[in-house]
Amino acid sequence: MGRARELREEFFSVFSGRGSRLLDSFLPLLIFLIANALFGVELALWGALIVAGLFALYRIVKKASLVYALGGLGGVVLAAIFMRLSGSEAGFFLPGLISGSVTVVLCVVTVAVNRPLVAWTSFATRRWPLGWYWHPKVLPAYNEVTILWAVAFAARLSIELWLFNREAVNALGVIRLLLGWPFLVVLLIATYLYGLWRLGKLQGPSVEEFKAGKEAPWEGQRRGF
Repeated sequence: MGRARELREEFFSVFSGRGSRLLDSFLPLLIFLIANALFGVELALWGALIVAGLFALYRIVKKASLVYALGGLGGVVLAAIFMRLSGSEAGFFLPGLISGSVTVVLCVVTVAVNRPLVAWTSFATRRWPLGWYWHPKVLPAYNEVTILWAVAFAARLSIELWLFNREAVNALGVIRLLLGWPFLVVLLIATYLYGLWRLGKLQGPSVEEFKAGKEAPWEGQRRGF
């Protein structure tokens, strides 16, 4: 129970205030899939665009962050352009395939240069000292987790590309939904649990010990990755 509560609290601290906004980018895709099956691709595109636009308008009225709403709207617009250019309904999913490919490449390249992507994402959300991530008894944990990300995202991309090449639009849409946020949440949980375990094995300093300039032996990072 203690670890489960810790996971909930950590996720809330990282994603606080953003959970409700995930719908902004998730719902347009769902609308497209349902409308495409019922009414065809033209109405599906217009439905997705209208829903994404309404989310953006709602965020403007509420003076809330437009990041997710604009991401959803921009994604649908970009997907519509790709679909028109490709002449296939499957073109709607090209932007997602491109972003997935970029993620895999970034994971591999950043590990190769010893500045792993997961460390950068953690730094962006937690704002811990960047030097802590590059500590020799901390860095291996982030390299290994980034390799895990590369394998996971590459596996997802392989499935999506296989369906894309067969123009299996509905099946691809379902996979994108199932391997969207549910997939990401599972990956983040695995990242957190393995990362903390690995930091413990490495016996490096905690963030606070690093800030204080404390010498070894260290108590190590007990919470947060």
